[in-house]
Amino acid sequence: MSGKVLIYTDGGSRGNPGIAGSGTVVYSESGEVLREIVYVVGKKATNNVAEYHGMLRGLEAAADLGASVVEVRMDSKLVVEQMSGRWKIKHPAMQELAVQARRLMERFDAVTFTWVPRARNKEADHLSNVAMDAAAQGHAPGIVAEASSVEASLPGATSAEPAEETAAAEPAEDTANGTAGTPSHWTGATATPTRFVLLRHGQTTMNAARQYSGRTDTALTEVGVEQAQAAARLLGERGDIDVIVSSPLARCVQTAEAAGAVLGLEVEVIDDLIELDFGDWEGKTFDQAHEQDPELHDEWITDPAVCPPNGETLEALHRRIRNVRRDLVKRYEGKTILVVSHVTPIKSFLRQALDAGPQVFSRMFLDVASISVVEFYAEGARIGSCVRTFNETSHLR
Repeated sequence: MSGKVLIYTDGGSRGNPGIAGSGTVVYSESGEVLREIVYVVGKKATNNVAEYHGMLRGLEAAADLGASVVEVRMDSKLVVEQMSGRWKIKHPAMQELAVQARRLMERFDAVTFTWVPRARNKEADHLSNVAMDAAAQGHAPGIVAEASSVEASLPGATSAEPAEETAAAEPAEDTANGTAGTPSHWTGATATPTRFVLLRHGQTTMNAARQYSGRTDTALTEVGVEQAQAAARLLGERGDIDVIVSSPLARCVQTAEAAGAVLGLEVEVIDDLIELDFGDWEGKTFDQAHEQDPELHDEWITDPAVCPPNGETLEALHRRIRNVRRDLVKRYEGKTILVVSHVTPIKSFLRQALDAGPQVFSRMFLDVASISVVEFYAEGARIGSCVRTFNETSHLR
């Protein structure tokens, strides 16, 4: 054939890195399914690497079909932006896969990459899960047999009805977006949640000395730089980060840029992600602030409306962080956002996810360079948010 084909592709990893596979559907311009490809990536690969493999299998199929114009549609913002040349590719494995893709692209008159919502990529997502099931059953890396025969051979598999063709040559949308074992499965959510990966900045001289460090713009220590790099490596292995946002203070920007270098993403600075203003207690230790005004300090610990001398209340911080979270959900709904900030703003995100009262601020401890993950559902869920992980520090050991 000659002419245009549409490639819908997706990839996934159970463990990130873990068992990984990709699924690809190639459509003619009129909407006819030309190829369905189930590909086992391996037993220790990331989501992003799997997505790259799915894209490669689609380009290979398009070349085999003799297409001249190709449009690749994916729900991976990272791969779309990197292959479009707008974002740098710094992950070594993805650099190599991108080189392979560009060699294939030379065989076509034109190739474009388009981001689509996950709900419009259900067929490819389904096939990537078939690939991961096959990998779990011991299938070696490579293209598996026809998708229908693979599904039939897996334990508990049932035949699937083909999706209806649409005039726009797009896979039919699946309104049931929940996956067994996930919060959406239990809560009945039909929309993809917006996920926030909350990374506290690395060590500074002030937090090493246990001083209140709010607005003082201190840089990371050598240990802090190593911690930021360790967190970045972990996030790079897991992949699936779409956006990075950061507090404007240097310790957060340094930590965020370390992650950005690994993930190939730019850092967006948001002023309201800044730490609490501790006022006259800035630079003092907990004990020193208590000695300065024992009664006020005790009240501040228990009452979020109490303000440090010339500082900011926890209530005020919570309001501004809640506004930041709502704005990010509006701008990046259904995406995964890395938020690099300070201990108190991160506690605010956790409080929002728990739908808890202000007492939780003094009940949580967050290590430097720790990672926590929360999710917020825009609609369709009986429970609108959840905490997935809290104060993860395995990457620092």
